[in-house]
Amino acid sequence: MRLRLHIWRQAGPDAQGMLKTYDLDNVSEHMSFLEMLDVLNEQLMEKGEEPVAFDHDCREGICGTCGMVINGRPHGPLARTTACQLHMRTFKDGDEIYIEPWRATAFPVVRDLVVDRSSFDRIIQKGGFISVNTGNAQDGNAIPISKTDADRAMDAAACIGCGACVAACPNASAMLFTAAKIGHLASLPQGQAERFSRATNMVLQMDAEGFGSCTNHYECEAACPKGISAEWIAAMNRDFAKAAITSRD
Repeated sequence: MRLRLHIWRQAGPDAQGMLKTYDLDNVSEHMSFLEMLDVLNEQLMEKGEEPVAFDHDCREGICGTCGMVINGRPHGPLARTTACQLHMRTFKDGDEIYIEPWRATAFPVVRDLVVDRSSFDRIIQKGGFISVNTGNAQDGNAIPISKTDADRAMDAAACIGCGACVAACPNASAMLFTAAKIGHLASLPQGQAERFSRATNMVLQMDAEGFGSCTNHYECEAACPKGISAEWIAAMNRDFAKAAITSRD
């Protein structure tokens, strides 16, 4: 397979970036998208050129670090598929592929396709945990949790924090990510003590990071590789509103 790649190259956060074109031959349809980039980088290094910088870790669709926009879509054309799990059989011989980083003020470009997603970490630090002192760890079955609540919590916990929701949203909103992290703990009895303070603190930090607001485009839900529902945003908004009312009592 022969491909023409248009890849965003940017030497650093303050450097001017541009799309640069590369022709790549003999691409196997069995390669993953990241393996294809590995082959390109090997060829670039053989020529003495700088390889394309991109994030990756597990390459199993779990860690969420492989985020990039492929032909205008976060993670590429397949639904519920991360870039590392996207295979080249999705494309055809002679295709032109445009590869860019996430585009958001809160995700500044570090280099090429690598962006700084530490804003997500700071949102988590504001409440994405349970800090209530409960003594020694309890047995797993000591707190009865209904299967409905457990399944709901697991649905939210499936978020891998890749940032595709932000990249897909025309407002660069992080509402789906934040809502999933809040909703995961809000669905469990262990998370009830800090439920409303968690919602307040994490939403305020999200706003402080410079993410946009949600205007119900639902692009976040469509782009999420784990299929997180936008219904979590409504649940987060309810908790945030209840927290505001309670704080005035």
